[in-house]
Amino acid sequence: MDDPTAEEPTEASADDLLPVKVDVLRVLEIGIALWVVALVLTLVIPALHEDGRDWWPWTCVAGAVLGGIGWAYIRRGRGNASAA
Repeated sequence: MDDPTAEEPTEASADDLLPVKVDVLRVLEIGIALWVVALVLTLVIPALHEDGRDWWPWTCVAGAVLGGIGWAYIRRGRGNASAA
């Protein structure tokens, strides 16, 4: 029941499986910018930081600060992050 016209699957070599190059600093900068925008929105719109949502601005601050730490870590080239 084998199809004689079917092609045999070929194995991928190590050269075919190279990782995708990503500008990690750019990704971090975009993420930090989005956290800052979210912080501004939560502070400007009162409904987003009242009635039990007083932790929302602090979440945005934490996201921006942790992103900044990650940005500094990658920027300085510590450990494997220098090749990222």
